Amino acid sequence: MTERMDKEGGSPAQGLKRELGLFSAISMIVAVMIGSGIFVSPSSALEHSGSIGLSLIVWMVCGILSLLGALAFAELSAVVPKSGAEYAYFLDAFGPLHRYFGELPAFLYSWVFVFVLRPAEVAVIVLTFAEYFVQPLVPLVGELDAHNWTLLKKLVGSLALGLMVYINITSVKLYVKVQNTFGVFKILACILVIVGGCWWLATGHTDLLSEPFKGTTSSPGQIALAFYSGLWAYDGWTAAAIVTEEVKRPEVNILRSILVAVPVVTVLYVSMNLMYMSALTTTEMIGAPAVAVLWAERILPSWMGFAIPLGVALSTFGCGLSVQFGVTRLCYVAGREGHVPRFFSWVHHERLTPAAAVALQGALTLLYMMLGNIVELIEFASFLIWVSYGLAMLALIVMRYTKPDVQRPYRVPTFVPWLVLLISVYLSLMPIYEDPSLKYMFVLVFVLLGWVVYHFYVHQKKKSDFTRKLTYLVQMLFMVVAPDEVEDKSDEALNDKSNQVK
Repeated sequence: MTERMDKEGGSPAQGLKRELGLFSAISMIVAVMIGSGIFVSPSSALEHSGSIGLSLIVWMVCGILSLLGALAFAELSAVVPKSGAEYAYFLDAFGPLHRYFGELPAFLYSWVFVFVLRPAEVAVIVLTFAEYFVQPLVPLVGELDAHNWTLLKKLVGSLALGLMVYINITSVKLYVKVQNTFGVFKILACILVIVGGCWWLATGHTDLLSEPFKGTTSSPGQIALAFYSGLWAYDGWTAAAIVTEEVKRPEVNILRSILVAVPVVTVLYVSMNLMYMSALTTTEMIGAPAVAVLWAERILPSWMGFAIPLGVALSTFGCGLSVQFGVTRLCYVAGREGHVPRFFSWVHHERLTPAAAVALQGALTLLYMMLGNIVELIEFASFLIWVSYGLAMLALIVMRYTKPDVQRPYRVPTFVPWLVLLISVYLSLMPIYEDPSLKYMFVLVFVLLGWVVYHFYVHQKKKSDFTRKLTYLVQMLFMVVAPDEVEDKSDEALNDKSNQVK
């Protein structure tokens, strides 16, 4: 069959449709970058920097560094116009260099992110959503002991997760509508904090800001930790690159979405931190279980007490929805390459969504939710995110030499990937240096297990009757077909229409 080209993106049709315009791409980046952190625990940078002034400088510099990294990803998305972000870049940069080891980084990336890191992250996000969603209901249900409170959160979280799975399975258009709506409410919640803080300052409450650099640390290690906290809060700027194949005119809109979203988030983060620090002392911010809630109790009228918990709930739901959307596309691309079972790259025969991949992420997320406290799991595995960013920068540098003739709509200065690479190396090693725990052995063991799976089931392509039966079961259960079959049906429909016209 001749390969058809996607009208809007110029890339081969792969079964997914380009439904994300510029506003949706911006909204997705904002949704993933702004989770609950800026509302709940933004004080880590302040704690390590020691002063308001240095803390705000850290937040601003972290925004600029995040923008540089995102611009490098925008160039990568133009050189490798495929979904999956780092996964696709590793394949194209390192795959041709060695038959065996060239594909290994991409496989291990999908292995860790698809099966552990992203579903565990969504599980934490969903449980945070549940906690803030049920807070206004406490007067209605009465005081609950710790066990029943946990059960209630898991019940509400499970319902929210089911809604996320339903949205992502139903259609990309539905996801876009929900994501854009929640994105607007998320921005409004941030603006509420900023406007309330401006009113607080305008009424003369400037005492806490009178000596902005008092207490500034002189320890290089503490300053480094402040930057580590800030850069972690900005994580998510790769969101649009992960879904390149579903973005309209990706060669233009990914860059534009980054140039809008990352500066907007930077302004919001810096402004919100300033407003928090104008009303709360450093001790209060560090000790508060939820900084924004404590701030609202002090600043906002009592009748607006529901606004911040509602804002956190909407923010976390939108963030979880978008993170799940992105990782299902990574799963989809990895299935297309044979790095996970191929049926994960198949799409629903009518809705054109990777239904099996969405269901897998829903099941894994539910499993992690039921396991209990998994925040620690994310903390000691999250350094792998910076490993992947560093390898992506290395991939960009490699492809500058191996693909010099590939059309690049724009090109970042050479110092940018080198700078981000150095920062990534530092941020990858910092958690291990600060806390050389045996817990990191779990990550090593899991990566080595992935290598074993890669050797036997990807490199040697071992098959079994179980996998064939599982493939048939998944196809029947989720009504998914290979993208080529969708294209064939589309072609037949076009031919039928043509004949009817004749």
